[in-house]
Amino acid sequence: MSNLNGKVIAITGASSGIGEASAKLLAENGAKVVLGARRIEKLEQIVEEIREHGGTAKCKAVDVTRREDVKAFIEFAKDQFGRVDVIFNNAGVMPLSPLNALKVEEWDNTINVNVHGVLNGIAAGLPIMEAQGGGHFINTASIGAHAVSPTAAVYCATKYAVWAISEGLRQESKNIRVTTLSPGVVETELGSDITDESAQDFLKELRKNALSSDAIAKAVLYAVSQTDDVDVNEVIVRPTTSTF
Repeated sequence: MSNLNGKVIAITGASSGIGEASAKLLAENGAKVVLGARRIEKLEQIVEEIREHGGTAKCKAVDVTRREDVKAFIEFAKDQFGRVDVIFNNAGVMPLSPLNALKVEEWDNTINVNVHGVLNGIAAGLPIMEAQGGGHFINTASIGAHAVSPTAAVYCATKYAVWAISEGLRQESKNIRVTTLSPGVVETELGSDITDESAQDFLKELRKNALSSDAIAKAVLYAVSQTDDVDVNEVIVRPTTSTF
């Protein structure tokens, strides 16, 4: 895809799932990808795999809840390749639980990763993109940004926030594209941190009909590969059989 060739794309949450699949697919189509996550060993393995297939990739450890970490990650991408065309704010957690379980520490962590992580990515990248005269943010929300379900109140609240932040950024921006990515149920590591038994059972039931991460990566590729005058504002991707 000629419009993608050579674009510099920084991806958080890139050590597994949607982030990993997107990094591989974007690199395969000519992008220069910079992978970020906390698990540096896993990132290095993915980078090596991308390079073995002829792609261009770098990586750096990043904790998206730390503003300075995210700033350093985005500056690393710029230093390596001279610019940053796309920031894919994809890192997220989903420790589902009913509110009366009072897992308040999990609530705090969910807000920190899912909301502050996106804001930190915007804060790090917006000045660079404005100076360049253009760029593209992709922010991972969820089908949970459109519908609330039991055990998912806090998670859905964070994803509604991602949707609202993305829409606000879109309205304020003249030369910067903004895409909200809202996946339905996907088979990833998301939810592996659930400690509530009822929520674990709920997720297992949902994942009886789940998409692969590759399906979501194709949606990312579609949004990124459009010409600069086309802004794909939101992509919702569900399994065909989904009722949620």
